[in-house]
Amino acid sequence: MYEEISVLSINGSDSTARAGLQADARTITALGGFALTAVTSVTTQGRQGISSVHDLPAGMVAGQVRAILQESRPQAVKVGLLRHADTVRALADELQGHPRLVMAPGLIASSGKPLVDDDVMRQWESTLFPHATLLLMRVAETEAMLGMRIRTDSDMERAARLLASTGAGAVLLRGGRLAEDRLTAYLLNAGEGRFFSSANMDGWQKHGVSSALSAAIATRMAMGDTVQQAVTAAHAYMHNRVVYAVESEPSAMRPADIYNEFMSLIAAHYATDHHVTDYARRLAVSTRYLSMVTARVVDRTPKQILSSCLVEKASALLLSSHLTVQEVSQRLGFSSQVAFATFFTKQTGLSPSAYRNRSRNASSQAEQAGSTPG
Repeated sequence: MYEEISVLSINGSDSTARAGLQADARTITALGGFALTAVTSVTTQGRQGISSVHDLPAGMVAGQVRAILQESRPQAVKVGLLRHADTVRALADELQGHPRLVMAPGLIASSGKPLVDDDVMRQWESTLFPHATLLLMRVAETEAMLGMRIRTDSDMERAARLLASTGAGAVLLRGGRLAEDRLTAYLLNAGEGRFFSSANMDGWQKHGVSSALSAAIATRMAMGDTVQQAVTAAHAYMHNRVVYAVESEPSAMRPADIYNEFMSLIAAHYATDHHVTDYARRLAVSTRYLSMVTARVVDRTPKQILSSCLVEKASALLLSSHLTVQEVSQRLGFSSQVAFATFFTKQTGLSPSAYRNRSRNASSQAEQAGSTPG
């Protein structure tokens, strides 16, 4: 008998459907879950940000959650926008003991404007964080909460451990600008840390990314993934369906759909398929037509897109792991270390070893500069 995988999102409503409950429900459904929702706030917002918010009473919010937990027993719960201390306390009572709680507080809007007062922030920290299976925080929110600047790898690690000290089971800290050309995220889980990075800075800062990412993680956890597995799978989903996705317009629906599917296929097969013909075959189109699609949508060739993905994956492995260059080349599906080194050097102007050494030296110098007394 088929068992429905249900995920509860407790969040504010976004009239644009790009974030909030609407984005959560869309993400949960896309990943194969059944979306349950409890409204905490109704917002009026557009591309310029939130212009007004109407918060529901704590009793109304808690009542929705209580009814859903009793009737539907969701396998995972995602908690988003809560703007009042009494609502935070009420939900802490309702959610206590649930085995899979993903919390993404949304303390600060993407525009940088605070969404909650300091006392609400402290209420989150003392009453909800200790129940979190995974706490997802943006760097700006973390800086405001902890009163520290996050500028280096060490800063991110220290901040994540401070957040974990509140009792959260795992912490995902995202949005770090540790280099000029990429954004960094850091996962602290069971005492072990892992860095993620992406060169697509604009994509990862789209409105609604944090909301959809946390909903994707909750859905994967509901399906039985560990925290590590859920974060990795959700990151891959977001990378291709949201971050690199283009909005379909009626006049360009088919090219946009093909492009989005092409990006999803790259995410799934980049380590085994290095030729554009492999992807054209999977898409049931000619390589010429695929080239026309990518030129129209993003003004790049399929080969450039595939190469960029391989360079990004290679760069992340070289910077955030202790794998040898040979092991990195094997993980990415190259026939030999020489073939990998030739490809990487052609794309970046540096050999894999030189790239790793230069980046580590730059990070070390940044840390030394940050620790020098002013």
